Amino acid sequence: MPSEPVLDRADRSSWRPRRVIATRSALAWPHGRAILDRAAAQGIAIVELAGDRLSLDLGDDPRRAYAEAKATLAVVVAPPSKRRLQPIAPSADWRVDLAEGCPAHCSYCYLAGSLKGPPITRVYANLDEILGGLPAYLGQGTITSRNAARAHEGTTFEASCYTDPLALEPLTQSLSAAVRWFGRWQADAQLRFTSKFANVEPLLALDHGGRTRMRASINPRGYARFEGGTAPVAQRLAALRRMALAGYPVGLTIAPIIAATGWEQAYATLIADAAASLGDVAGLDLTIELITHRFTAGSRATLDSWYPGSSLDMSDAQRVTKRTKFGTEKQVYDAETMRALRSFFERELGAALPVGRILYWT
Repeated sequence: MPSEPVLDRADRSSWRPRRVIATRSALAWPHGRAILDRAAAQGIAIVELAGDRLSLDLGDDPRRAYAEAKATLAVVVAPPSKRRLQPIAPSADWRVDLAEGCPAHCSYCYLAGSLKGPPITRVYANLDEILGGLPAYLGQGTITSRNAARAHEGTTFEASCYTDPLALEPLTQSLSAAVRWFGRWQADAQLRFTSKFANVEPLLALDHGGRTRMRASINPRGYARFEGGTAPVAQRLAALRRMALAGYPVGLTIAPIIAATGWEQAYATLIADAAASLGDVAGLDLTIELITHRFTAGSRATLDSWYPGSSLDMSDAQRVTKRTKFGTEKQVYDAETMRALRSFFERELGAALPVGRILYWT
């Protein structure tokens, strides 16, 4: 298996790349230059490109190319096409990308097959430009803006569709900047992000105004082999508790729900751990998102090449084909398995975390 990213072995709560590369255009933005300054201060190798085309000699070995790409952070400029926001049902009204790509090594990765080329994590230098475009979308969404059940959330902007922004925060500080921006924005709007990391300390004292919701992405401890290079679930729950105590609305993203042997006991323990971490927080504003494991033919092929020998079941057993709104096909659990899973989670969560609001099941 490819080598894991370099982590703080004391708490495994954040990521440190082996190299940072920056395009010429990215260096013209103060935010981009600041990222390079932080990397240099940490002794990380810096490569400043003469142009705007990312170039990294990854060789002909696909395993080595994967490992090298996963150890690289690229600072680039988000083009206009990336700044035109897209709906992101069922999570939020709009997807706002602070970065693209993730340093974790999850053998079920949702991004596999959807991002082109080697999995280099790209962070955007023109953050001010990205945030400055958000007011045009206020009240224009359909997931929360015009949905009676979730209208109290306001217009929602999801920052973790194609990345884990908390994992990148020690170098980028993009998430902190976005949290402050939403805190100042006197509008009925909310920033959302989910994470498998735990380095929330930079966020705790920010003037967030209650307009940012952090969710911890969690799975049973026994499934940690599927989530390489991430913080242990206990650390994620502890981080979520600290955020809730700092006044942030918070959430649990239980994903992907995997119907492996013994799943009932595994997830019952996970839910009990979450309740123990959050149940005594006064005024807790908690949402819950439930996402079952699914994959496409393309993502399965990519993941098989990245993680050969993985014990994650991506066979056709207990699966049916579902066509997406984009005309593609994905493999999801069959109706009987889905019913059993959904009934279990609604029952267990209702008993252990009655204050939590289940936003959706998919």
